[in-house]
Amino acid sequence: MPVTVKQKIAKHVEDNLSIYIFIIVLFLMGIVFGAIIVNSLPQQTKANLLTYLQRFFGQVSEGQLADRGAMLGESFKNYLQYLGLIWLLGLSMIGLPIIFILLFLKGIVVGFTVGFLVNRMGLHGFIIAMASVFPQNLLMIPIFIIASAASVAFSLKMIRQLLIRTRKNPLLPQFLNYVGLFGMIVAAIFLAACFEAYVSPILMQGVVGKP
Repeated sequence: MPVTVKQKIAKHVEDNLSIYIFIIVLFLMGIVFGAIIVNSLPQQTKANLLTYLQRFFGQVSEGQLADRGAMLGESFKNYLQYLGLIWLLGLSMIGLPIIFILLFLKGIVVGFTVGFLVNRMGLHGFIIAMASVFPQNLLMIPIFIIASAASVAFSLKMIRQLLIRTRKNPLLPQFLNYVGLFGMIVAAIFLAACFEAYVSPILMQGVVGKP
């Protein structure tokens, strides 16, 4: 990575450190809330979800998976739509609460998925979560956090520009930086989608057949 890019990323994080701290805490709260939801589900709902998962894991162990190219396209499209919405909300001065809600919901999904697998399948469920959920999220979670922080920061800049009406910090260069950052994010989510489509199924096949 060029030094200039590293410097820009470091400066971006430094300038928006308080936003990053708030967003990370919010995301962690979503994970905890998602894990709590698992314990509050009715037993019948848990049993139905477990039956569905066991059927899916059976298909995985037998290699009955969707076409990898189709999986790649679907994963990339879903990630792109989600992050594209966050990007658009960053262009709106009223989009801040929705960005926070989307990030919190992402945390809930991760917490619920891992929590449910561990709750119903114990250690084996934890191993499956590490193979099917953790790898791509190791890349996607930082991407969601960076995208959310950048969107919140840009939205706040627009609000300050509107209220203060100063020309010392014109929005156009900041907008171009905002667009450039999301260009890099699109490339990163494509890599995550490739991992989810081509690597995660292999990892899952290696663990779902274990007792």
